[in-house]
Amino acid sequence: MSAATTTVPGPDGPVSRFGWALADSWTMTRRELAHWARQPVAVLVNLVFPVMLLLMFTYLVGGGRGVPGDPTEYLVPGMLALTMAFGLEATMLAVTQDLGKGVIDRFRSMPMVPGAVLVGRSAADMLQSVLSLAVMTGVGYAVGWRWHNGAAAALGAVGLLLLLRFAMLWAGIHLAMVAGRPEMVTAVQILVWPVGFLSNVFATPASMPGWLGAVVEWNPMSVTATAVRELFGNPGGATGSWAAEHAELLAVLWPVAIIAVFFPLAVRKFARLSR
Repeated sequence: MSAATTTVPGPDGPVSRFGWALADSWTMTRRELAHWARQPVAVLVNLVFPVMLLLMFTYLVGGGRGVPGDPTEYLVPGMLALTMAFGLEATMLAVTQDLGKGVIDRFRSMPMVPGAVLVGRSAADMLQSVLSLAVMTGVGYAVGWRWHNGAAAALGAVGLLLLLRFAMLWAGIHLAMVAGRPEMVTAVQILVWPVGFLSNVFATPASMPGWLGAVVEWNPMSVTATAVRELFGNPGGATGSWAAEHAELLAVLWPVAIIAVFFPLAVRKFARLSR
């Protein structure tokens, strides 16, 4: 059943349309944040899971071995990058559940900016990512990790981490709408794990077979982890390759390229729903 096409209320003009877009997006963001209060366990799990992995690789499995100095200083920035992949399935599930229950069709029939639903979902996800980074940073500090290049460089590192999350988020939103059903999200989510673990988060590319190390160095997760280590002043296990030497540039170019592909795809897919 097709949703009716409606016009956003309010006076014409770019300023007025922008104001309505902000208001509608904030309303959708508040809706997503209200789910946090009703589902605190899910929020807690998303915060605790990466902490458990960090503690496990720090004290049990071992990570960053073979890197000069404290291996924790190699491992923690990598885990911060990997954390940007965690919790993505929650956003994907929320999108597919709204699709399955007809919620998005009802929103599309209302006098609101169509893209506000996606903006609200992404804004809530980014807020949770900031919270997750804060928790992980605190735990990393507790286990002995430190940054050494000052506050400005540290903020730059956080910015690169959130840029990676934003890119992965829009890829996830598009794939969720393509999947269409919550049970398909698990299959799609499996794709995140090879990206996360086929990286330099836990081990240096120099410790891997030559061909595998070359692949790992160009992984978007790897270049972000390397760039973050450089900005924090932590050991990076640099191999002297072009990707390692230009990690900060690639840590911007990779997410921008992903956003350039998946953002318009997600918007177009959303516009075609129920037509």
